[in-house]
Amino acid sequence: MRSPARKATRELTEAYNRHLVLRTIYDQGQISRAGIARATELTRTTVSDMVDWLMRQGLVEEIGYGPSAGGKPPILLTVVDDSRHLIGIDLARDEFCGAVVNLRGEIRHQVSLPLEGRDGEAALALVYELVHRLVTGTNSPLLGIGIGTPGLIDPIGGVVRQAVNLDWQDLPLRMRLQERYGLPVHVANDCQVAALAEHIFGEGQGLDNLAVIKIEHGIGAGIVLNGQLFHGDTFGAGELGHVTVVENGQPCRCGNFGCLETVAGAWAIVQQAQMIAQNDPHSALHQLASSPEKITMREVCQAVEAGDQAVREIVVKAGRCLGIALANLVAVLSLRNILIAGSVTCLEPPLLDVMRQEMIRRSLTPMAREAEVGISSMGPDMVILGASALVLTRELGLFAPLVNQLPYSAEAPWNGAPRNGVPGNGGAPRNDDGSSRGSPGAGSQ
Repeated sequence: MRSPARKATRELTEAYNRHLVLRTIYDQGQISRAGIARATELTRTTVSDMVDWLMRQGLVEEIGYGPSAGGKPPILLTVVDDSRHLIGIDLARDEFCGAVVNLRGEIRHQVSLPLEGRDGEAALALVYELVHRLVTGTNSPLLGIGIGTPGLIDPIGGVVRQAVNLDWQDLPLRMRLQERYGLPVHVANDCQVAALAEHIFGEGQGLDNLAVIKIEHGIGAGIVLNGQLFHGDTFGAGELGHVTVVENGQPCRCGNFGCLETVAGAWAIVQQAQMIAQNDPHSALHQLASSPEKITMREVCQAVEAGDQAVREIVVKAGRCLGIALANLVAVLSLRNILIAGSVTCLEPPLLDVMRQEMIRRSLTPMAREAEVGISSMGPDMVILGASALVLTRELGLFAPLVNQLPYSAEAPWNGAPRNGVPGNGGAPRNDDGSSRGSPGAGSQ
């Protein structure tokens, strides 16, 4: 059921206008007050008031004069990129990775901590350690924390409903971190924030509809529809990895058999390659790794390039199964733009060719032929950047209409206001009993 419409209060109107003016300056790079008024259709008085307010918060500054159209040259404004920092975190790899990022998505400080088989409370403790190191890595006021994590995520409540690989069940991750650090926290599935990264920073800019298929240990699709990140009614949109593609296939960590990730996930491909190395003394893999257990996706890619037919067959099988998933995705959503991301992208020529062929074979031909399947170029920081974009969207409204997905708030932390007694950086990290563990460092206001 839709929430009932409400009259906009004066505070909400002012907050909306601040978002609108800030976003206009952000998008234009450099613009005058008169230019903002023309672009937004706000009155010049309103624009002047909003700009003055943003300048007092240190978010916007004057940078000189623009060309004159015959009268007094206009003063140009720009966003101060490092006036606020934020934290983006990726929990979907063998190591937990995070970065301090500025308002332009530029990484200023990065930390990685090996997971080393941790799960449950031990994995959560590693998240705390990662956040603590990142919080202490900046002196600028922190805007918030964005997290991309594997599993079924409730992005409104910030709850990890289920993350099989991390053994998390109904974990209130948002609440835990907000209580501990006093900062806004936004949590979403890692594949969904990967799609957000492409939509905002990558090749998907300007596209209304887009899917990113992220293939690592698990497989998932992040979907952007009509310019908005699509979570689905039960927040599980794009969970392709646990769709059965092989009847009576290999057991999956989710409890089912023959799931897509048991055939086409990065770890599944590596495991199959390791078995080939154990059983075939003539495999090219022996020249690439000192022992079967040392084989990684890098060696698999090199073996395919070297013409190892047995390894290529693994890739072909994975591509066919992925093609089935793509066919269903295209049939249901009629998507034209699909990008593949993750460590398997080094298998691009054979993998993508087979995926496309199988997608066309199993779909209504005109729809399938119009679907463009390519490789993401964003690299390993994709989820970190997507999580950062989540914070910029939710806290500053820079990438609307995505801001409409969660309840709009006029209480955005524009000025890095003191929280838990520590200005700028959101308060001291807390022990489980709520006592302070020392300041993470105060930022200037």
